[in-house]
Amino acid sequence: MKEKIQIMDENAMRRAVTRITYEILECNRGAENLGVIGIFSRGAVLAERIVKKIYELEQISVPLGGLDITSYRDDRVVENHAEKTKIDFFVKDKRIVIVDDVLYTGRSCRAAMDAILAIGRPQCMQLAVLIERGHRELPIHPDYVGKNLPTAKTEIVKVSVQELDGRDCVSIFRD
Repeated sequence: MKEKIQIMDENAMRRAVTRITYEILECNRGAENLGVIGIFSRGAVLAERIVKKIYELEQISVPLGGLDITSYRDDRVVENHAEKTKIDFFVKDKRIVIVDDVLYTGRSCRAAMDAILAIGRPQCMQLAVLIERGHRELPIHPDYVGKNLPTAKTEIVKVSVQELDGRDCVSIFRD
């Protein structure tokens, strides 16, 4: 039996996304030349929220993309994969913010970087994550973090978003 512990509720998630957005704007001195790409599926939802918040704050429409990293993974074999990637802007020379829900081993982020480099060479790539849980296997460090959440390797961190799961929350499942 797994015990579920809620770490963030809807309000905490909203505040974290708002804080990440402000940090992105401060670090990049505004929204000019930015592009935001979310890793499917929950990272893409969070990326959309960040882009909406940037528009709310700066009245600038930042290009938004969704990235399917399945074929770039080094830890999974893929059969009959239909790619969902949708990036309708040129990444060349843009400052790209990659958005993911949970940073764990770093393999998803490495796959995202490979996928982006396959379509163009950005000026730079930055990483925004809602949850940073540790246990990295690759030398990847987030630029923007909603919440640092030290965990045991046996724990499972689950991000739920309204658009896909019917509610916003972050939970840990423990044995």
